[in-house]
Amino acid sequence: MTVQSGSETAGAASAAAPSSHASAAPQQQRDDDMDGELAEASEVFSSLFSTKKPKDGWAGLSSGLKSVAKGTVAGAASLIAQPIAGAQEGGVKGFFGGLATGVASAVALPVTGICVGAYQVSRGVANSVEAVNASKAGMQWDQARREWVFYHLDEDVKETERLEAELAAEKKAAGGGGEAAASSSLSEKKVKDREFYDLLGVSTSASAGDIKKAYYKEARKCHPDKNPDDPEAAEKFQKLGQAYQVLSNESSRANYDKNGKPDSGSSEMAGEIDPLVFFNVMFGSHLVEPYVGELWIATTADTMMRDAMEQQAQMPDGMTEEEAARVMAGRATGEEMTLKQRRREVKIALFLRDRVGRYVSARLDGERDAFRSSIRQEAAKIADSSFGATFLVAIGFALEVEAEEFLGFQNTALGVGGHAARWKKTRRGAQNNLKLMGAGINAATTGRKAMREVEAAQKAMEERRARDAEDGAAAGGEGDKPKTTDDGADGGAVADEETARLAQQKIEETIPALLELAWAINIRDISRTLKNSCKKLFVDADVAMSDRLLRAEAVLVIGSEFHAIGKARGGGDGGGDADDIRARAEVAVMTTMAKAQGQEVSEEDTEEMIRQAKVMKVEQQQQGEGKVPGAE
Repeated sequence: MTVQSGSETAGAASAAAPSSHASAAPQQQRDDDMDGELAEASEVFSSLFSTKKPKDGWAGLSSGLKSVAKGTVAGAASLIAQPIAGAQEGGVKGFFGGLATGVASAVALPVTGICVGAYQVSRGVANSVEAVNASKAGMQWDQARREWVFYHLDEDVKETERLEAELAAEKKAAGGGGEAAASSSLSEKKVKDREFYDLLGVSTSASAGDIKKAYYKEARKCHPDKNPDDPEAAEKFQKLGQAYQVLSNESSRANYDKNGKPDSGSSEMAGEIDPLVFFNVMFGSHLVEPYVGELWIATTADTMMRDAMEQQAQMPDGMTEEEAARVMAGRATGEEMTLKQRRREVKIALFLRDRVGRYVSARLDGERDAFRSSIRQEAAKIADSSFGATFLVAIGFALEVEAEEFLGFQNTALGVGGHAARWKKTRRGAQNNLKLMGAGINAATTGRKAMREVEAAQKAMEERRARDAEDGAAAGGEGDKPKTTDDGADGGAVADEETARLAQQKIEETIPALLELAWAINIRDISRTLKNSCKKLFVDADVAMSDRLLRAEAVLVIGSEFHAIGKARGGGDGGGDADDIRARAEVAVMTTMAKAQGQEVSEEDTEEMIRQAKVMKVEQQQQGEGKVPGAE
């Protein structure tokens, strides 16, 4: 009998263990591969076919048709791609293997698409009853949660404010500055120049709120109206306004802290120009701002200018990649723009709620007639302003069609009235999109043409100058006196002046095309914004359905009166004649620069400046034609 020692037994056990582990490892690998393939197949299936809960029968039909189309296209693509891929990997054998796989996919994927499509259509039909009842109850379909919910306007206001606060905090934290860093008064922030801070009497680490309070306090003290005996009061007030304008803006404040006051006012002035002010003057949107908010074109220009300033001012030489990333993270993002638009829509909805409150609470027909009369008076006042009639047509149609759609779905059988209003809105939207496309092409074509003409004129001037120089050199070589008056330096100055005049003329010729594009953008922007604002107003579950219907009726009154008066006053899709456009553009620049310096410019002042600019333009044209201004 042979007895194994302890060491021999241990050796046998250790020899068996690797064998056990070796057999278990391939099984684990196969399981992992299987899980990975299942996950990949699930991702492919989800990307091709949607099984999300459809809103109603129409949504189910749309989802089903998309699934069938995607399955068919994917199957055809697989039938072509699989044999090619197989041939590249395995030659002839791989080609036939890929062909088999492609044929199987070409059959399986369309069939799967049909099955998923039928499933989605049946779900949509089943959900139609729920959709009709929920819509009648004033509920809204939550696209993210895929369920019907009640919308509350006041809760939306609070949620928007909360999101804005969170985004602002994230930007300030990412930028390493802002109120979070400036709120500390224990230590002064090092800056290159502190004159503006001293004018306001605040610390260099003061928060934006502290700077605002200090400005209003100091402005009351040194206002020229309160200091009539002080000849320097106006200058002090202007300097105070300039200081506040710089320090109240994050990007201009950062630039000032880093570089101090510029040697000349031109560069700083460029940084202080507010695009919102410019577009308000350019398009005369002051009176209609409660209905449309800040136009998208103005907000976008403001964001682009601010981003450019931040990128220039907050990324000094020697900044590390990590620091640069933090600065760039503080720039305006798509999320910020979306939040700005949401805030704009909520603000308009709140204004409309207040505006129609008198109609909703009215109990007598006379009170509602008085409401309609007040709307007419407001529309007439807006129509008297520049571009007012055009705004009235755009705003009026948008409000009118949104109210008709809501009332139509609520009050007519099978929602016939609502579908009719929706079709009218869709048709107008398609027309606006075509006009936008045409305006964009026209603006691009006109701009390129003007640029080519200016470049050709400049090239001709340079060639002429070169010939004159050669002639002058030849004349000097022959002993004649060179020309210096018309063909020398003075001639070059005249040529430059002529080129500049031509460039200005060509730029002015492109202004109507550019404004046509801007108006096409504005009309589309107004329509989309008012659509969402009206929806918030009409489905607000904080009031009963009867009051929501009254809100829609009041909005219909506003829309119909605005649209009718705008049409009667010549409103359309255009923006006015070229002379009026040029005058407004000049005054818009002057007004923007004046406000950047802290000066107060009223709407009446702006309109008077525009009127004077147009008169001066006419007089200049008459003088150029040899006519006496004012004479027939």
